[in-house]
Amino acid sequence: MDVFSRTFLPAAAEAEIAIATVSRHMPIFRRCVEPDDTAVLVTRCANPDRPLAGDFLLLLTYRRLVITQETRVLHRLRLHLNANLRHLSDVTWSPDLRRSAVEVAATAVDGVRERFRARVGEPDRVWHFDACLQHVFRERRSGLQIAA
Repeated sequence: MDVFSRTFLPAAAEAEIAIATVSRHMPIFRRCVEPDDTAVLVTRCANPDRPLAGDFLLLLTYRRLVITQETRVLHRLRLHLNANLRHLSDVTWSPDLRRSAVEVAATAVDGVRERFRARVGEPDRVWHFDACLQHVFRERRSGLQIAA
């Protein structure tokens, strides 16, 4: 089993995503992520700008942000975003303890601003989500800049 599988499956289980959903989305994620990349965060999310667009599944690794979309009526899957983290700018997130949610926004290389809201269940999970984002986008990037 490769690194991605060993880290993606526990991350999906931690987010309480059903194995059937994981199985449907896995072929798309496999095409986007290298086998040696580590899954940091997996979560269901919604696009607040397009509430009827369907459900989204967000995968964050140390190298990529991949978001898949599943339509509401026909349950068709499609790749919504596949971006190398180096090509994202103005990445922000806002934890909301009242709603047990985190809103994440980033600007892709094509200039499109993407915004997603993840409901994470319990308030403790909000801080875990925040810590994962901080680790990937702040701590690792500043460490890479120092080494360069």
